[in-house]
Amino acid sequence: MTAEWSLREADLPAVALPDARPPGRVSPLPSRAPSPLPSAQGSPAFVDPASANAVRLHLDNVLPALESLRSQSGTLAAWGVELAQRLLRGQRLLAAGNGGSAAEAQHLTAELVGRFDGERIPFSAISLHAESSAVTAIANDYGYDELFARQVRAHGRSGDVLVLLSTSGKSPNLLRAVEAASRLNITTWALTGPGPNALATACDEAVMIDALNANAQEGHLIALHSICRAFDLEVSRRSAGMSASEWDSRP
Repeated sequence: MTAEWSLREADLPAVALPDARPPGRVSPLPSRAPSPLPSAQGSPAFVDPASANAVRLHLDNVLPALESLRSQSGTLAAWGVELAQRLLRGQRLLAAGNGGSAAEAQHLTAELVGRFDGERIPFSAISLHAESSAVTAIANDYGYDELFARQVRAHGRSGDVLVLLSTSGKSPNLLRAVEAASRLNITTWALTGPGPNALATACDEAVMIDALNANAQEGHLIALHSICRAFDLEVSRRSAGMSASEWDSRP
């Protein structure tokens, strides 16, 4: 904490805060504001047992999601390899989701347009929820259920891949996107929560995470990083035998 901040803090009036500690445990308030982070020595002096149990339960429930993913690791690896081969041929990835799943979809496209954890060329990948003017115009003019389907028809080409993320697996706008993609010969992959569900059934292939919704969504990020791991490995393997002119002559 800088001296400037300390002086400003000292000028603040004292505010009496309600004591959340159990009855009978009384100690004087600190003379200055406590650090916002736990000290290096360990946990704060008091943690509400219900809150601590809720956190532990949430973390325990990550394990079923991870085990569910582990049992489908072959599919994730195959997706990464197939995606690399297609994007190296000049195809494109489209991705979509709602809410937190939209953030996950955008995470995937960022890894491909930018990079995962090693230097390589950029690849074409579009998050269909990320262009706010198009999203609001389509939703306003055609309804929210058509939000992704219309963009699939606009951006998608035969041989592209559409990745759809949903913990419930029943979002109407994602199901409409699958219908649009099937008419254009676009391959569809779904990352969902527990199955069976409508989206997994509608797509060409699916990875269904057998876990609570929040933990399934956390599993989606692990799944995406796993795909990227296989993707980068395949790109590296194929690029090793390509000359600069071959790179430049890609579609």
